[in-house]
Amino acid sequence: MEIKQFEYKPLAHYSYAIVDNGEMAVIDPERNPMQYYVYAQEHNAKIVAVIETHPHADFVSSHLQIHKETGAPIYHSKDLGADYEYEPFDEGQSIMVGDIKISALNTPGHSPDSITVVAEKDGKTALFTGDTLFIGDVGRPDLREKAGNMTAKRQELAEMMYDTIQNKFKDLPDGALVYPAHGAGSLCGKNLSSDNSSTLGNERMGNWAFKPQSKEEFVDTLLDSQPFIPSYFGFDVDTNRRGPENLRTSIAKVPLQLNTSINGLIVDVRDETEFKKGHLPGSINIMAVSEDSKFETWLGAIVNPEEPFSIVIKKPDDIENILERVAKIGYEKQVKLVLTLDETAVVESDKLDLTDFKTNPDSYTVVDIRNDSEVAEGKFFENALTIPLNHLRSSLSQIPKDKPIIVHCAGGYRSTAGTSIIESNTDNVQVYDLGENIKDFI
Repeated sequence: MEIKQFEYKPLAHYSYAIVDNGEMAVIDPERNPMQYYVYAQEHNAKIVAVIETHPHADFVSSHLQIHKETGAPIYHSKDLGADYEYEPFDEGQSIMVGDIKISALNTPGHSPDSITVVAEKDGKTALFTGDTLFIGDVGRPDLREKAGNMTAKRQELAEMMYDTIQNKFKDLPDGALVYPAHGAGSLCGKNLSSDNSSTLGNERMGNWAFKPQSKEEFVDTLLDSQPFIPSYFGFDVDTNRRGPENLRTSIAKVPLQLNTSINGLIVDVRDETEFKKGHLPGSINIMAVSEDSKFETWLGAIVNPEEPFSIVIKKPDDIENILERVAKIGYEKQVKLVLTLDETAVVESDKLDLTDFKTNPDSYTVVDIRNDSEVAEGKFFENALTIPLNHLRSSLSQIPKDKPIIVHCAGGYRSTAGTSIIESNTDNVQVYDLGENIKDFI
């Protein structure tokens, strides 16, 4: 039994291939399936199954595309209620991949339709736990109140998670390998470890969820201080349940124009330095210049599902990478146009006099766009107005316009986006990005 873990760092997502005797199963695949095809070919294996542990909220899966391009059946719980053809895969059911027995455990808690995939061969066991059991934590229970075939309140799912942790893993060996769908940095849990795998024995010893506690104590801990929910999460649950389009054909529909300008909602993905030197009026800077940047998360937190927008890129050959990243969260259909700039149509951002701000802080309105949990740990400026970045576009009326405005986060990436949002909706008031200079005040 050979197991390959694939990582997509911006979403802290893990997907898997299991290979044995010329056959391969793919578990929780990301939007682009090519890496799984390459791996199968390198190992002279035929993809015979694609398995979904649940309908994912933070990314769009390629399960339907893999099915159509390889003929491999899709397996997941019947409770998911998918609109496409699939094979029900619930407790008591199993399939063979080579000589590996792969079976399902119904493990609700993160979602009502979650399963854990159990792979067994020659006395070895591997658990693909999806968003149920993470390394050091369990999945959040508050994402299925409005989306999916089965909806459930967070209290109800938290209680299901308690029962899952108490009962579903108890007959499995300590040596069983644990492979989750996410690691540290994912918004699908709150205290995920940076480790990418573990053993069930280690989790029984070190994961808070396995410690002796009442259901009430467990539920209170699980529900407390969960991270914010980006607006795209429910949209992706429903997209995955309906069955996403083929990635290649979907992004091919988006037009490209060079040296032009456009109106409407504009997302400029260039580096902040280039953006501040010249950008289209009204555009929002969500940088996608780093392979590790959280571009997808903030795009899906700032731009609403089904809201049309255009994208500004630095150079024409950036289009493929950018559209694939947009498609990771299923937003490619919303893109009206990808463009490079007509330099005659751009405006510059205001440049902050840092010395003046340090000398006369009361002469500015300071907007803190960190998350609520970050602000709860302490404010950097006592009189700062706190509006998390994911609420900023809908909360602009709360920001006074009688003073110049300074925007900050914890390190600089989000403040660039926040500054551009306020700037795009504010006339006759200077708006400044404190950026990395926030370090001078921490």
